[in-house]
Amino acid sequence: MPRVANKVAIVTGAAMGIGKACAELLACEGAAVALTDRETAAGRELNDTLLKKGRRSIFVEHDVSREDQWRRVIEEVLKAFGRIDILVNNAGVGWFGDVEHTTLDDWHSLLRVNLDGVFLGIKHAIPAMRAAGGGSIINISSIEGLIGDPQLAAYDASKGAVRLLTKSAALYCARERTNIRVNSVHPGYILTPMVEHAIASSPNPDTARHALEALHPVGHLGQPMDIAYGVLYLASDESSFATGSELVIDGGYTAQ
Repeated sequence: MPRVANKVAIVTGAAMGIGKACAELLACEGAAVALTDRETAAGRELNDTLLKKGRRSIFVEHDVSREDQWRRVIEEVLKAFGRIDILVNNAGVGWFGDVEHTTLDDWHSLLRVNLDGVFLGIKHAIPAMRAAGGGSIINISSIEGLIGDPQLAAYDASKGAVRLLTKSAALYCARERTNIRVNSVHPGYILTPMVEHAIASSPNPDTARHALEALHPVGHLGQPMDIAYGVLYLASDESSFATGSELVIDGGYTAQ
């Protein structure tokens, strides 16, 4: 029996990286998946690939920082599939900047996506999940939501806020007896387009990659599917007693 058979999932930032891996795995395990992203070409390509494999999916262009677009996404998913059981708040951006030199515009721009987008997703998913009898919300935070990095002031702030927003929402949903669980996932450095771009943009890419690998006791960077399997667990009924928790998948990074 597929692990999320007959469930309906929304995955934001689904066009590439961790989001793409999550969408592919959830679809493989029986869920109907709504792929949302600002990257329309890559999103539609993934949707076409899933449909050709016999999966159930739709693509919706989506800026997670805009509340009107969240309302439209929820409406389109309900129209297409009739319910919402799983939300993976994955969409995010990141760039380097210490606290002294980060501009206020850059600060607001990053938080609108990484934090406002998660807040809006939770807010608008709850009524639909309540109507379906429950659900699972999975927020992709980061190891940077657990530790600090002097060059990631805004990113760290956003991911730390996602961690505690997750706990607040989990307690609210539990208190209201919604049967909705809310958990966060904290990846280490994963070979996504974002990380690959950061490595390629450094003065010495080979040195930069080896330095990142050395931060992880296992000696290598993670793959998007490493995170997708953790998301699958939290999306499935196997994790029915898990809410307000942090699933750290980081190659031992934060164990040091």
